[in-house]
Amino acid sequence: MRSQSEPEAAEPGAIARPPLVRELLLVVGLFLVYKFGRQLATGHTAEALHNAHRIWDLERTLRLPSEVDVQSALLHGDALVHLANTYYATVHFPATLAFLVWLYLKRPAHYVWARRVLAVVTAAALVLPFTFPLAPPRMLAATGLVDTARMYGPSVYGPPSSDHLSNQFAAMPSLHFGWALMVAIGLIVATSSRWRWLWLLHPAITLLVIVGTANHYWLDALVATVMLGAALALINPPHRTATTAGRGTREFVSEEPALVGAGR
Repeated sequence: MRSQSEPEAAEPGAIARPPLVRELLLVVGLFLVYKFGRQLATGHTAEALHNAHRIWDLERTLRLPSEVDVQSALLHGDALVHLANTYYATVHFPATLAFLVWLYLKRPAHYVWARRVLAVVTAAALVLPFTFPLAPPRMLAATGLVDTARMYGPSVYGPPSSDHLSNQFAAMPSLHFGWALMVAIGLIVATSSRWRWLWLLHPAITLLVIVGTANHYWLDALVATVMLGAALALINPPHRTATTAGRGTREFVSEEPALVGAGR
């Protein structure tokens, strides 16, 4: 018989929470790569505008809904367009960070999975500005769209010629949308509430905001979705157990990631 004072053995398959300092460094590194990595592909203004015309014409060929219709709906009231600009400027990073922090504290196995997925998507997204620089629709006169952030505020971008903190000719893919979709998917997978599907409102609102403010084309979001889908296919989430579903059991069961060489 086991003594009352004898410590319990660790449960098989338990997932330990990753070291906090290391994870902070990894997450900060992910944000810095996103923020500054695209600057390496600056200096392709003419090519970016040419590609913008090609994307606009392709969307019309594919009979996608016009971005103009979304923006027209936002411009019905100053308050609505200002709210859309504020959402674009302030929700993206904090929502993703809050998502990772919550998973780290409550669902460590899902945190590891989500962090890997976001890292892969972000790294892959940095390749496109080198191979396909793209000006956002707000810079393309042929679209008839206006720069709502500049006209109504708040704006996160300065004039392209003097903006040294971002590459405005890296519209494709939209990591605004890709990250928002991953936040929703991650929370749906990691929780069991019947209301969890409402998290899909976050990417849905994000999509309308990035299109309505003329910061992205529909195809920017579509490419981000394809990239995210590929990452999710490569990196398997943990098995859904009582703990991973948030029901209080201590055991975690995690699959080995399909992505070769992906460290915890």
